[in-house]
Formats: sequence, C-alpha cells, structure tokens
Amino acid sequence: MTITKRMVVRSTHSLALAACLWMTFAGDVSAQTTDAASAAAAPAATHAAAGHHAHAPSLLAALPFVAILLCIAILPLVPSVAHWWHHNSNKLIISAVLALAALTYYLLRGTGFGHGDDTAAAGFPTVLKVLDHAVLDEFIPFIILLFSLYTICGGIRLQGDLRATPRNNTAFLIAGSILASFVGTTGASMLLIRPLLQTNRERKYVKHTVIFFIFLVSNIGGCLLPTGDPPLFLGYLLGVPFLWTFSLWKAWLFCCVVLLIIYYLWDSYLYRHEPPLEHMLDETRIEPLRLTGSLNFLWLAGVVLAVALMVPGKPLLGTGFTVPDYFREAVMLAFVGLAWIASSPQVRRDNEFNFRAIIEVAVLFIGIFITMQAPIEILRIEGPSLPLTNPARFFWATGSLSSFLDNAPTY
Repeated sequence: MTITKRMVVRSTHSLALAACLWMTFAGDVSAQTTDAASAAAAPAATHAAAGHHAHAPSLLAALPFVAILLCIAILPLVPSVAHWWHHNSNKLIISAVLALAALTYYLLRGTGFGHGDDTAAAGFPTVLKVLDHAVLDEFIPFIILLFSLYTICGGIRLQGDLRATPRNNTAFLIAGSILASFVGTTGASMLLIRPLLQTNRERKYVKHTVIFFIFLVSNIGGCLLPTGDPPLFLGYLLGVPFLWTFSLWKAWLFCCVVLLIIYYLWDSYLYRHEPPLEHMLDETRIEPLRLTGSLNFLWLAGVVLAVALMVPGKPLLGTGFTVPDYFREAVMLAFVGLAWIASSPQVRRDNEFNFRAIIEVAVLFIGIFITMQAPIEILRIEGPSLPLTNPARFFWATGSLSSFLDNAPTY
C-alpha cells in the first residue's frame, strides 16, 4: 500500500468518527447506545480505579510499539530497504524482535501484570499473562476472522465492463458500502475493485473513483457489524453486543450520503471533460456483469452467524450447550474448508488469489498486539488523570491517534 493510499485510508477514520459522535451527542442515536457504551466502559473504569495507585510503566516501555509502527510507515519508502521489507519473512523478523523486546521488559520489570485478583506474579508468569491476553484472547480470534473472510471471498469473482458513467460508478460504491458490513471491508473490496477498474479502464480520470472506493467500501461501509471492520470485532471481543454497532446506521448513512453526493458531482464534472475517444471506447466495450462462486456467500453467512451466536463461555442460542474456547474459531475455519473444497480453483486463479496479504497482516499484527500492551497499561493507569473531560477532547484525541496509529490499535 503506498503512502498516499495509507493517508487516504486513515483520514476516513476521522470522518466516520466525527459523524458517529455528532449523531450521538445530538441525541439521534438511540438509548441503547448509552447503555452499551456504559456497559463496555464499566470494566475499564473499574480496572482504572483498581490500578490508579499502581505504578505505570515508563514511556520507554512503549518504544517497541512506536518502533513497529514507524517501520510500517517508513521502511517501504526508503529505497535501500524497500525491497528487503517487501518480503513477509523480513517483516516477521522485525515484528518478532520488537515483540521480544516488549516481553523482556515484562520479564525484568519486577511487577506483575493484570487487574485485581487476576494479576500475575512478577517475572515469567507476567510474560505468560501478557501472551495470554495479547495472543490467545485477542490476536487469534482477530486473525482467524480476517483469514476466513479473506479466503472465502477469494473464491467469488464479479467481472464485467459497464459504461463508466457517474451513475454506474456511484452504484458500485453504494453496493460496496452496504456489502462491507456483512462480508468485511476486505471482502467487499476484493469483490468489487476489479469490475470497477475494468468498467473505468477506458476513462482518463479514474484516481478519484479509487479514493472514494477506499473511503466508502474499505472503511466507512464496515461500521454496521463487528464482522465489517477489525476494530469493531475487537470491541465485540471485549463485550460490546454484536448488534450494538447497527445502532450507528444513521451515522453510517450520513457519511455515505455526503460522500456519494460529493463523488457523483465530482465524477460528473470529470466525465464531461473526458476526451471524445475515451467516450467512444467506453460505449463500445460493454460486457454484462457476471458472478461466479456465488455459493461462497453461504459460507460467508455461516462465518457471520458463528461470530454472532457463538460467544465463548456462554450458552449457544436456544440450547444448553456452553461454547468452549476457540469453538467459534474452529467453526469459522470449517466454513473456510468447505468453501475451499466447493469453490472452483479457476476462480481463485482468475482472482490471482494468494495468501501473501493475509500473512502480511498476521506477521505485523502479532507484533502490534504484543508491543501495545505497555501503552495500554499506561493508559489504563494514567487515563483518569488525562485531560479528556468532554466529548470534544476525546474525539480529537482518538481521531488524532487513529490518523497515524491506525484504527485497530487506537481502539
């Protein structure tokens, strides 16, 4: 991902958050927003109160976390190391070294890790507690969900070449904005970006369409369900109800409508200024949309239902069966297996599907999840003393962090 695309992606987080906060503070989000937010915040407040007298880690303990983020942002731009960084094995080396540095700090610091009665003893038990929290509780469910959506969507192909009119392009964006919450922003992007680019291949002005696609399909569109965007799934793991994010539909609609209007007007202006040859080619090269691998939508629905209904430690809906740890993840992987067997290998070849992208996410995020434990601990202990005393300050603080930390670590 280029630095321009990365900046575009992260800038949308602030827009989405602004709309959500505006709707909430204007009283347009229902009362369950307050209830769910209070329920999710209560444990954090309790932990903060319990740990307020604890000794917060030094800011130096956060250096591995800062270092891995700087590597992700800077190394692809340095010509002498960009090729080296391109290989996932080298990303894994950086991630492992920085994670080891963070774990060494927890091994040697002389104090435990945890909250109240769940605090581990200093030394090696603290290291195990950090790994249990960062890897077993959060990273594994996180990466298995992404892997499941990514792999199943790799067996779906939508192809065609419509007229690249502002109306058709806007229809692509509307479809992606709706689909993203159900199959994930990654899945919706994988499915729709190829036919969108194919439709616009005769046009001269295309960059703005890709940018708005990133805004709407790759980011804002996924805010209605925890399966839509990784940070929302992390919130779900921490106890936010599965359907709570659906109460943000007004904020989602506000963002989408504003951006779609801006895009339609912008694209209409550029469409009128396309060279005549581009218009002629666009009108003569028409291919109807064709969907292959549609059976995979059944497996995607299975993954979404597994996330919604299978909560570890709680009874499965309508039964007396208590869901054991990682049963949900096993079910998701089972749907991946079914999709892999039932899908045509030719569809995956046509999609140029491979696992490099999801492996890159895995090797980087396992380092992020481990190294960010120290910053989280600092915020848990020192959070009550931060000057975030009103919604506006909280908005600007979290929005600023999200702009360069990305949204999942900020969440």
